[in-house]
Amino acid sequence: MLRLDCSESSISIASTRVRSGGTAVYPTDTVYGLGCDPYNDLAVESVIRIKGREEDKPMPLLCFSISNASKICKFDVYAQKLAERFWPGALTIIVELTDRRISPKVTANTSTVGVRVPNNKCALDLITACGGVLVGTSANRSGSPSPRSADEITGIKDFDILLDGGKTAGVESTVVEVIDAKITILREGQVKRQEIEQALGLHV
Repeated sequence: MLRLDCSESSISIASTRVRSGGTAVYPTDTVYGLGCDPYNDLAVESVIRIKGREEDKPMPLLCFSISNASKICKFDVYAQKLAERFWPGALTIIVELTDRRISPKVTANTSTVGVRVPNNKCALDLITACGGVLVGTSANRSGSPSPRSADEITGIKDFDILLDGGKTAGVESTVVEVIDAKITILREGQVKRQEIEQALGLHV
């Protein structure tokens, strides 16, 4: 495992490794994430193995902008409002996946995917350098606490590169599902229910 800072040269090294099928741990605005190329089945399998994750549990994707995310997903009016209000930020929005080139191992063979744009320069630079979309699951063994700093990443191994961007907020993203105009909050994290209701102008 290679530990680097979040400099431009380090981002270049990390993105080159990810593009060639490797795995990288990197900071976000919530916790540290474990990522790979979501179009590469073998790379996604590596992330699942590193985390000890069950294959029937989907993983989120990180994008660098709303327009970028809309190229792989379908946003209805509610999802669009949430994205415009909270991105970049700590809200994961589950919507219909339209880019069928994404590995089915990311979505656990479902038709939906969780996406967000993180509010962290290191993460955004890496995502951009990797082509605009990156697996964004937390960098921990499944069921263990999510790491808030590079030094807390002790439960996983065999990933290729660690980008050390210092401490993160340590609070995971809120997860909201927006399917067929139905809004369901699946996990309340940094973004609170009241904020979501205010953004949409309705109770959820």
